[in-house]
Amino acid sequence: MMRPLPTKVPRARAIGWMASLLLPLLVGACGGGSPTSPEGGVALPPPPPPPAPALTVPAITREFRGMWIATVANIDWPSRSGLTAAQQQAELGLLLDVAQQTGLNAVVLQVRAAGDAIYPSNLEPWSRVLTGTQGGDPGYDPLAFAVQQARLRGIELHAWFNPFRAGNLSDTLRLSPLHFAVRRPDLVRKCGQLWFDPGETAVHDQAIAVVRDVVQRYDVDAVHIDDFFYPYPDTCTNFPDSATFGRYVRGGGTLSLGDWRRDNVNRFVERLYREVHTVSPLAKVGVSPFGIWRPGNPTGIVGLDAFASIYADSRKWLQSGWVDYFAPQLYWSIASSGQSFPALLGWWGQQNTQRRHLWPGLASYRIGTGTSPYANGEIASQIALVRDATATAGGASGSILYNGSSVKNNLGGFAAGLAAGLYANGAIPPASPWLDAAPPSAPTLSVVAGATTHTVSLASGSSDTWWYLVRWRANGSWRQRLVPVTQRTVDVPASGVDGIVANAVDRAGNASADAVWRP
Repeated sequence: MMRPLPTKVPRARAIGWMASLLLPLLVGACGGGSPTSPEGGVALPPPPPPPAPALTVPAITREFRGMWIATVANIDWPSRSGLTAAQQQAELGLLLDVAQQTGLNAVVLQVRAAGDAIYPSNLEPWSRVLTGTQGGDPGYDPLAFAVQQARLRGIELHAWFNPFRAGNLSDTLRLSPLHFAVRRPDLVRKCGQLWFDPGETAVHDQAIAVVRDVVQRYDVDAVHIDDFFYPYPDTCTNFPDSATFGRYVRGGGTLSLGDWRRDNVNRFVERLYREVHTVSPLAKVGVSPFGIWRPGNPTGIVGLDAFASIYADSRKWLQSGWVDYFAPQLYWSIASSGQSFPALLGWWGQQNTQRRHLWPGLASYRIGTGTSPYANGEIASQIALVRDATATAGGASGSILYNGSSVKNNLGGFAAGLAAGLYANGAIPPASPWLDAAPPSAPTLSVVAGATTHTVSLASGSSDTWWYLVRWRANGSWRQRLVPVTQRTVDVPASGVDGIVANAVDRAGNASADAVWRP
């Protein structure tokens, strides 16, 4: 209900009210004060400009967006052996450009495919994929080049190793004298391919030494191994390790052959995790096993029994915390009945009791190709399911595309679709708080504003800063760039920018408080 207006105005208020009306008129009549309007009234001062919109800084977007770059058999890079150093660098640069343009933030580069190396090493020979001859020097350091170029694009570089594969049978007479199979032929088994016997301690020692060497010499963000442990049964049905197993039994071992083989792989995975972190406590360790642990897990899943056939007890590695990220190769479609992508994705999340990163591998190479080709939208649909799983404890928080060629060739338009859709806005990889949970100090931020470009200068407040994340709001939309700590300035387009934010990010992915600039 409205209250009635007062019928009587107090005298003092009435006088003040009349004065407020008469004073401007008297001042104007005396020729002073405010100018009059054409109609004879008093012109009011222009209203103040509206305040700038508040700068509400959004939370940092976190999602792992990776891509494998396979070097074995020149699958992804280099396109063929014998290219010049400049040609190899141009091809690798193109792959990194494509990754950046697609919205990816990591590449997993194969650096040791079969007892060889794509970097200078005193432990193993140069890979044949570079020059056409194993041991042939390409004239530069491809891994150093890859690390540098990935950094400049704001992309993590993960070094991918194959610990037990030694080569093809046809390689026997072409191996370099430096190859471990030539120096220690007693450790090599022939079955479909050449294999280093996982039951031999010296094989473990060699592989671990190779990994430690890379982690010590290169600023790789992670170490990665895939699904080649014992050979797959389609190429080898009777692995010839009876002498190794017999020696184990004679020494008092009581495990069955299958359990002994699994134990060999388990011990290697655990040792890899421990020794990498001894050398570099903040470098991540990732494993990418076959996507099915055992048939029937979950109900309805059929296919290869990796536990029994290649002796990979991958669930144990995940639940023991021997990985920082786990990338099961879920190379099946959403509609598959016997190998359901959604069912396997959910099951692996349930097994992730240590809450490590779960970043499944997606078979982008299958788009429009092979006997069971994917539809063009399959990968985008799988990524959408991965995002849905992020809300569940232990669920996936990103994915890795196999392979680099499928992204470069934009099969079915999928890469362009990701760039314009699900990956249109930037993201950085999730943090790994079990490695380190303390964020770095905020950086010092200064900006030189220009007509077309703002130059952002950054200085780290912490010795553990690894990246700078620079974000800016232009015409209401946020954009971002991730740059290495060695890059002290970033140019930002000036058009429409009303705020710039910088964060320091350490190797474990922890981000500092915001440093903010406003024009």
